[in-house]
Parts: sequence; structure tokens; C-alpha cells
Amino acid sequence: MRWPWIVMVGVVTAAILAGGCRSASPSPYVEQPSIRRDTQRAQELAAKAVEVMVEDPQRAEELLRDALAADLYHGPSHNNLGVLLLERGELYEAANEFEWARRLMPGHPDPRMNLALTLEKAGRVDEALAQYRRALEVHPGHRPTVQALTRLEVRTDRLTDETLRRLETISLEGETEQWRQWARERLTQPKHATAP
Repeated sequence: MRWPWIVMVGVVTAAILAGGCRSASPSPYVEQPSIRRDTQRAQELAAKAVEVMVEDPQRAEELLRDALAADLYHGPSHNNLGVLLLERGELYEAANEFEWARRLMPGHPDPRMNLALTLEKAGRVDEALAQYRRALEVHPGHRPTVQALTRLEVRTDRLTDETLRRLETISLEGETEQWRQWARERLTQPKHATAP
């Protein structure tokens, strides 16, 4: 599986993560006057979490939870915490974090793409396809989303003319040679769908 996308203060970074918001968290839709917001501290803690995510996901989760304690409305921390939860297979909790991040980062494709990955992993293909498409509405041409959407369409045999156009693009501009090769093989044998 390709790593979900991590967001850190406007910088997109691929890596493994884990975590989740507590279920008693207030809604991100309603401003809570009693909630303390220290965005700078949240950004600092989130940056430290990204540094240790691969080698120490437990410490990264602690740092992200501390970041959210500093600023509950720090979208990148919700996204990164969701990635950690997704990697641990805690799909419901991961989806909750990606929902927070999606609402707090309306112009960013990563929370939408990560939510789509979570839905796909849960076997909710139609919802996953819809989320991938929403991510592309926010950021047309977002390469990781283009690849993930196309892979799912091919895997589920939902090929369209648009799928074939994206396969052609991936075959030339995929993130890695593995993606480019996968797309070239799908173009010659579209029924055989194994993802890189």
C-alpha cells in the first residue's frame, strides 16, 4: 500500500503515522470559546511528530495529541493522526480524524484522499471513489489522488474514457517507475489490475 499523505503546516510529506481524536471532542464546526488555541505550539509539536513518525509512531501520536490539546483546530495534526490510525487499522477513528482535517483544511486534497484510502480499505468502494473525485475537485491533477483513483477504478473494473486518459498520464508522469510501469501494463491489458 502507498503511504497516506501527511500534512505539516502546508508541507505535504509521505510517511507512516498513527493516532485519533477522543470521541468526546467538540465539533470542528462550532467555535468553542473555552478552548485554548495555541497554533504556534501545535505547529511545533506537529513538526516534531513528523520527524519521528516512521521510527517511533507511538511518540508521534503523543506529540500529535499534545498538538491538538494546544489547538484542537489544527488540521494538519488531525490529518497526521488519522494516517497513524489508518496504518494501525483503526479505520473508524482514522476516518473521524480525516473528517476533522477535511473541514479544517477545505483547500487541501490530502485529508480527502486519506479518507478515500480509509473507505477503500473498509470495502466502501463507491464512497472511496467519490472522495477521490472530491480531492481532485479541490486540487485537479494531484498526482497521488490521480494514481489512487485510477488504481481503484482499474481494480474494480470501472474503466471509463477518463480512467484511460489518467492511465496514459500516469504511464508518463507517475510518481515512481513502478507506477509508470503499472499504468503501461494496464493500458495494454486493462483487465489485469494489481496496484504498485
